[in-house]
Amino acid sequence: MSGPMRITVLRLGHRPERDKRITTHVCLTARALGCERVVVTERDDRVVEGVNDVVKRFGGPFAIESGAPYRPLLKNFPGTKVHLTMYGLPMQEVVPQIPKDRDLLVVVGAEKVPRDVYDLVDWNVAVGNQPHSEVAALALFLYAVQGDAAFAKTFQGQIEVEPSARGKVVRPRGEAAPSDES
Repeated sequence: MSGPMRITVLRLGHRPERDKRITTHVCLTARALGCERVVVTERDDRVVEGVNDVVKRFGGPFAIESGAPYRPLLKNFPGTKVHLTMYGLPMQEVVPQIPKDRDLLVVVGAEKVPRDVYDLVDWNVAVGNQPHSEVAALALFLYAVQGDAAFAKTFQGQIEVEPSARGKVVRPRGEAAPSDES
């Protein structure tokens, strides 16, 4: 691969009744911080529909699929594979070694991660070594890998958010901002 790194997140062990909000947050964080797609190992049409609705309204490109077995993806992924786990090497040591010219697969677990995952990846990376949210770990890791480029992706959805010091300003894409002059 030449050109910028494309990032895929593999959400491992999603439990539909327990994890739908957290998995949705993993997907939205991945989308907002420059990832190309998320693959969820367990089938969950509600999560896919919810994320696709956000992509439709706020823009893409971004893809999500569910019900995909993890082993073939991990074995056949042509780029760098990183598993976020509190048992791994410190993120600060690993990030400088990650090639910027290869695609990146980031594995984010939910329930107990199968032992073979630790061996199928290039690096097991700890974003701290204490229990915390996989959403926080993903966000911190994506920023550490990309720097400010994590926020550079442009989205062309039906609506857009206008930065505002106070309040919420959301408007249909392309609609002019209201003028402060009267």
